[in-house]
Amino acid sequence: MTPGMYAVVPAGGAGTRLWPLSKATHPKFLLDLTGTGRSLIQQTWDRLAPLSTRIVVVTGTDHATAIGQQLPQLDAKDLLVEPAPRNSMPAIGLAAAVLHQRVGDVVLGSFAADHVIYDQQAFAAAVDAACQAASAGYLATIGIEPTEPSTAYGYIQAGQPLQLPGTSEVQTVERFVEKPDRATAQTYLAQGSFRWNAGMFVFRTGVLLGALASFHPDMHGALIELARAWDTDQRGSVAAKVWPGLTKISIDHAIAEPLAAVGGVATTAGKFDWTDLGDFAALAELRPQGELSVATEPGPLLVSDSPDSLVVRGSKRAVVLMGLPDVVVVDTPQAVLVTRRDLAQQVKDVTDQLRAAGHTDLL
Repeated sequence: MTPGMYAVVPAGGAGTRLWPLSKATHPKFLLDLTGTGRSLIQQTWDRLAPLSTRIVVVTGTDHATAIGQQLPQLDAKDLLVEPAPRNSMPAIGLAAAVLHQRVGDVVLGSFAADHVIYDQQAFAAAVDAACQAASAGYLATIGIEPTEPSTAYGYIQAGQPLQLPGTSEVQTVERFVEKPDRATAQTYLAQGSFRWNAGMFVFRTGVLLGALASFHPDMHGALIELARAWDTDQRGSVAAKVWPGLTKISIDHAIAEPLAAVGGVATTAGKFDWTDLGDFAALAELRPQGELSVATEPGPLLVSDSPDSLVVRGSKRAVVLMGLPDVVVVDTPQAVLVTRRDLAQQVKDVTDQLRAAGHTDLL
């Protein structure tokens, strides 16, 4: 493994496609959804710790206390609390700027808090190849080898191989593509040059900040100013001044796409099973064969004549499911969701409707 890699874990979002199990007050990365006894962010820590010199976490004020409790080994100064959510670019940019201020130009890997990866050896190999590309000055991304024509993920088109010392597993990135329709996804799978965009990026902090200076100079200036004040008593006043004006934008749109257009992005293949548990269909596929139930609370369960259904028990009430194939039932103290597995991606629309109706207490 390349020595000296730092890691940042952006821990934000509400996981709205897993509502009502995942909510803004207690999002999916704080939940044990795999039955391992470890929450998703704890599993992320376990996966990164052997590969990293140091791990920082960026999160919001609502989740800082819970993350500190779940990750007691996280140094308090490495829990970066953003004043308000501004999407992934400001969060990752903040970590890069703070680390650049503290320790200089280092290789930094960004890995989301809600991914599930079991093959540690294959993950480590992909991270190592990405570190080699980052050390050479590229913004590197780990693209997941697709197993199906999924419409739930964006895609990365890999281009020509890069001849880098220490690895032969790196290619240029031709382009990033938004979530496609099924026919387009089938075409991507058949072509063989497309990978799922898992949002894993590895880069030198100087390269990332340089790209920000080129494509978003106002954000770059604000983050540099905030990073200089971060470890001082001026943090609060500077954050109050600069943070509200930052553009809400993802790292993909902010720098990965424009940098790819000028040959500055590289990709390596993630040859491991991966999911970001983006909806209940993904959660169902993660369960062992014939074990389509998840319990965050130990309520009684009875299921009969309901093949390929998923029952999520988030309360102590009894749940009985009879004669309903391919459905999802989620029971929590505040709300009950019943839908078809093929509609799992549309659960987010429910949260939008609840918000519009003023039921923010359910979110």
